[in-house]
Amino acid sequence: MPRNFYGAFDREYLRNDFNPRRQPDYRSVFHQDRDRIMFTPSFRRLQAKTQVFQAGEYDFYRTRLTHSLEVSRIAQSIAVWLRSRHPSVQVDTDLLEATCLAHDIGHPPFGHAGERVLHGLMASHGGFEGNAQTLRILTRTIYQRGRDRGGMSPSRALLDGVLKYKRLHRDRGADTNHFIYDDQEEILEFCFQTSNLRGALGSDDVNAFQSLECQIMDLADDIAYSCFDVVDAAKARFLTTDRLTRWASAQGDSLTAIQRKYLDELLAMMAQNKLQSRMNPIIGQLIQSVSLKPHQNFMTQRTRRHAYRVALPSGARARIRLHKKLCRELVFGSSALQQIEFKGERVLRRLGELLFQNYLEARTRPAVLIPDEVHRNVLEARDKTEAARLLCDHLSGMTDAYAVRSYKRLLDPDYGSISELI
Repeated sequence: MPRNFYGAFDREYLRNDFNPRRQPDYRSVFHQDRDRIMFTPSFRRLQAKTQVFQAGEYDFYRTRLTHSLEVSRIAQSIAVWLRSRHPSVQVDTDLLEATCLAHDIGHPPFGHAGERVLHGLMASHGGFEGNAQTLRILTRTIYQRGRDRGGMSPSRALLDGVLKYKRLHRDRGADTNHFIYDDQEEILEFCFQTSNLRGALGSDDVNAFQSLECQIMDLADDIAYSCFDVVDAAKARFLTTDRLTRWASAQGDSLTAIQRKYLDELLAMMAQNKLQSRMNPIIGQLIQSVSLKPHQNFMTQRTRRHAYRVALPSGARARIRLHKKLCRELVFGSSALQQIEFKGERVLRRLGELLFQNYLEARTRPAVLIPDEVHRNVLEARDKTEAARLLCDHLSGMTDAYAVRSYKRLLDPDYGSISELI
């Protein structure tokens, strides 16, 4: 097995005021990365954060945690498949697992509805984005160190792997997402050894520039939620043969011939009550359709992680797009889910507005409405922008249930006593 796919450049880890020197031990740098993510509260909280259906509503629906685990396994299967086709491309499975386990760690409660709420609250303070928050957690807040918080000293390859987006907030134009925070520019420079990524690439589309591990994670994410969300939607009766048949009839020419074929296959699986059992082989087919293409760019002299592009045939991409379209229109667009999303959005917005008003606008000393450690750090912040970011860290780190309990404790007259903890 070739052992030179990764070099010292890939294994170098971030060191600054928030990320101290690592203590070497029997594990590789990437093995340490994986363990440092897995054994943290930030990762465990994903068990109670919404994937599609509200976390905790039923036992068998996926959460952000089970989704992250499934993405990790699919990604590692892709790596094994690629290794069988390209023996010289030895993607490190510890690194890939760390990338996948971390990819959603910055997501707030209530899914994308929560992301929109926090972005609105942070409009004057640098915005909010789930991928940027993942980067912030890994490099600034994942560990408690005495009175302060710090990062996990992540490796360059891990940071590059989770950096799905590389456009800074100030360069986002009219877009409301797909950016990282402006103060994370130093992370870009650490990863790519340049402060001008657009100039180095010769393109404004910096988000399309991804390492091999990031591409595999991104594809595994697409496969996982496009396939498993269909299964969950059928179990929840959002997708039935009748609804799917009516939807197909209303699509006209918007579906390609191959997508019509895939749709007929889905209807047959549902009619035979075999959707779940047959979805797994479909995922296997998607994995085995992945290939690699050489890719030359300004990073290929430094690392082989940027020497390849992941490719997928048009038929496989058509299936993924079909599944996404089904979920978007028949599940996420349904009145039942929209109502739950509206409620979660309202809870988080009201809670956020209350905290921002208390801590950023109060003319007297603010009431202690958050845990003592967060309260102290907010009061000691250099300015309102830093204080707002700390409040946003607290809100985005909440699970769905913790956000609801916090809302009730602060705003419901019939809920809460001095003996109850949230």
